Amino acid sequence: MSRRCELTGVGPMVGNNVSHSNTKTKRRFLPALSPATLQSDAMGQSYRLRITNAALRTLDFRGGLDTFLLKASDDDLSPKALKLKRQVKAKLAEQAAAA
Repeated sequence: MSRRCELTGVGPMVGNNVSHSNTKTKRRFLPALSPATLQSDAMGQSYRLRITNAALRTLDFRGGLDTFLLKASDDDLSPKALKLKRQVKAKLAEQAAAA
């Protein structure tokens, strides 16, 4: 399982541990990933994704999973999230055509 956020694409970063004697050794900063069950309003079902805690706050701020996916860049999304984005777009287009 990769250590990458499925919605924002945030992954591990590289930096240095700096000791008291100022010796520098390489280290990795891992993102704070947590499994989340997110509800899609357009699809009417929930999806399990591994996302960062910051992405969870952004989802709440933007108004839900559907609006986040529609505004997100395709480069940042995982294949699972891209498939979900296409489904949401198709469902919203279908609802707009019916109205």
